[in-house]
Amino acid sequence: MKIKLILIFIIFSVSYSIQAQTTFTFDSVFSKSPLLTKITHQYQKYKLQIIYTQIDRDATGTPHFTTHTFHLDSSNYFYCASLVKLPCAILALEKTKALRIYSQTIMFTDSSNACQHTVKIDTTSKNNYPSVAQYIKRMALVSDNFAYSRIYEFLGTDYIHQRLNELGYPNIRIVHRFDGGCVGKENTNTNAVVFYDENLKPIASVPNQVSEINYKHPLGNVKIGNAYINSKNKKVNEPKDFSYMNYMSLDNTHSILQRLIFNDYLPFEKRYNIINDDRKMLIQYLTQYPRESSYPTYNKSYYDSYKKYFLFGDSKKNITDSDIKITNIVGQSYGFMSDCAYITNEKKSIEFMLSAVIYTNEDGVINDGKYEYNSIALPFLAELGRQIYRYEENRKIKQ
Repeated sequence: MKIKLILIFIIFSVSYSIQAQTTFTFDSVFSKSPLLTKITHQYQKYKLQIIYTQIDRDATGTPHFTTHTFHLDSSNYFYCASLVKLPCAILALEKTKALRIYSQTIMFTDSSNACQHTVKIDTTSKNNYPSVAQYIKRMALVSDNFAYSRIYEFLGTDYIHQRLNELGYPNIRIVHRFDGGCVGKENTNTNAVVFYDENLKPIASVPNQVSEINYKHPLGNVKIGNAYINSKNKKVNEPKDFSYMNYMSLDNTHSILQRLIFNDYLPFEKRYNIINDDRKMLIQYLTQYPRESSYPTYNKSYYDSYKKYFLFGDSKKNITDSDIKITNIVGQSYGFMSDCAYITNEKKSIEFMLSAVIYTNEDGVINDGKYEYNSIALPFLAELGRQIYRYEENRKIKQ
């Protein structure tokens, strides 16, 4: 079984004065659970990748990181789905700061072709108007696709890739909306956006943006499955082509969340250029349960574990342990299920990061709605989270 240990040097410093008393191995964790043993022994079938970062703080409170990986491979393609909402939320908060407006500023989205949406009302917000902050709230709490698409349009395809490249993520591809309608190059033609003060006086704007750049997939031609169901609900007996769809590797996702959580410990030039209150707001929304929200208020179909796959994903019951906090982003589409999380329990001095992706599609048909999310993926991710958490409960640190 191939297991690789990575020490993070580029973004975060690692101190050798702090060491775990016992050497971590994934085998020691997997062996505690028949489910984990069964799935991990078939890691190729499930396209399984795992990242686990131990976090130890020194006497000054400075965090130090040791990262372990299980079959982490950026060339082992998985569809990232809603994971892209995390970098887009961060970039949107950077852009509002650059425009010298608040993230809560009223935001109207225009349209320039038939596949785009004009949006001037948001009934989920307290004032009934859209804003970057409100869209981010919806994205973070329940992975709202409509909200993501408006943020994607506000940013524009070229801005997204230019800024991600500056941040050290040149291979991420974010090239389409999630609410349908637009196809091909239409997806890189993004709407004009105007911001207004409380008296509906325009104070800032972003023009319609048309990208002339062909953002090629870093893995080239990517095809998954044995067959797929097309837009006309017809079965096509060949793999589905993902070459023109969004792409973000698991290690990039893990790094982006890590930088958000520990932004204050980074060198100034490595930090996200966002207002600290906005950073705290995003972390709050990534941590909350839907039932804790007002404006919008979510019904019981958005249960506590709706996007908390680790530890709790195999149950729809209310999460009663208020000491456990999970700040995370998830993805679920085409048989792929992923979670990237920062998990803490201050009372028990537990603090770690965990990311994983698993593919469950027994019939090999993409887009037929027949995936083993509930029978395999969620039980695996929940159990993986529980076993790593239990390991953390017993992990002792010496300084």
